[in-house]
Amino acid sequence: MSVQPIENPVATIMRLIENRIRVIKDNVAVALVKVTEEDYDRELLKDYDAQVTVGLDPTRGVEDQKLNLAGTLRRRVVWLKVVGCAMNRADTSADTGQVMRDKLTEQIDAIIRENRSNPYTTTYNFYSLGYPSGYPHVAKDASGAAADLVPTSASWAELSAANYQKIWSNDDIFHSKSNAAVGGYSLMLFKFKIGAYEPSVKSIVLTFTGYGTAPGGDGAIIKVWDHVSSSWGNAQSGTAGAKETLTITLTSAWTNYIDADGFLYLLAETTNPTGGSAAVLYCDFVQCVTQVKGLTNCDVVIYKTSTEKAVKPYVFKTEFQLKGWLIENIP
Repeated sequence: MSVQPIENPVATIMRLIENRIRVIKDNVAVALVKVTEEDYDRELLKDYDAQVTVGLDPTRGVEDQKLNLAGTLRRRVVWLKVVGCAMNRADTSADTGQVMRDKLTEQIDAIIRENRSNPYTTTYNFYSLGYPSGYPHVAKDASGAAADLVPTSASWAELSAANYQKIWSNDDIFHSKSNAAVGGYSLMLFKFKIGAYEPSVKSIVLTFTGYGTAPGGDGAIIKVWDHVSSSWGNAQSGTAGAKETLTITLTSAWTNYIDADGFLYLLAETTNPTGGSAAVLYCDFVQCVTQVKGLTNCDVVIYKTSTEKAVKPYVFKTEFQLKGWLIENIP
C-alpha cells in the first residue's frame, strides 16, 4: 500500500513565513526579507533588509512517538529553529539593524502563533504587488480573442501597478477589461508560483471574485491549465451581472496543473462575446490556497534576542524554538 509523502517540516515553515511576512520599514516601504534553509549570510544581508533561516533544532530534532501498543498510530514531534537576522546597512533608506530585527521578531512571532493550527495551508494572492514583472505571481489580461488563449500567448499584457492594487483584496474595487471586437471575449490570466511540492499536496482551491457582462448574457467562466493535455479544463461558471465568487477545487493529478517550475495558471473570461455592445470582465480579488500533508500544528516555545559583535557590522539576531507535530496512521 502506497502512503502519501509527508512534506519536510522545514519546507512547510519556510513557505509559511515567506508567504506571509510583511515588514514595513520606517519610510513605509516593504522590507526585502530572504527566507532560506541555510545559515545567515553577511553578503546576502548587504542586499536584503533581513534574512530568516529555518532548520531542525540540532539538539532535539524529531521525536517519533507510539500512541498505541501496535505502533500503528504515531505522533511525530518536530523541534525547529528559526533565526531572524539583520544588520546596519549603508543604504540610507534602510532601518537600523536593531530596529529591523525587532520588527522581524514581531512578524515571525505573529505568523507562527496565528497559523499554529494550520501551518500546512498556504494562501497565494497579489497583495502588495504593485509593479509589473517583479514577482513570480503575475496577472495579465487580453481582449478580442475568439477562443481561449494559451498561457504563453503574446496577446497577454501584464497589469499596471495601479491595476494590481485593484485585485489585492476583496474590497469592491475592480480591475476591468473591455473588448470591442465583435465575437471576441475579455480575458484575464493569473499565474501563481506555488513551488514543485506535488507529492505532499492534499488540495488546491482557486477562487475568482468578480463578474462578466456581455450582450449575449452576463456571467464569467474560470478554468485551470492542464499541462499534460495542453488545454484549459475544470471549468466553473457564473451567470451574475454583479459580483460573485467562482471556485475550482483540485484534489489529485497535481503534475497536470503544476509545471516543472512550480507554476499554476488560472483563466477567467466573459461567458459571452461582444455583440451589439462590449463584453467586460471585472475582477475584484483572486487567490490560490494549497494544503499539504505535513505538520498539523506548530507554535512558539521560546525566543531570545542577541547581537553578534565578533565582526563588524554587527548582526542583530532573534532565535525562535518551535514545536510542531503531526499524527499518522501507519498501515
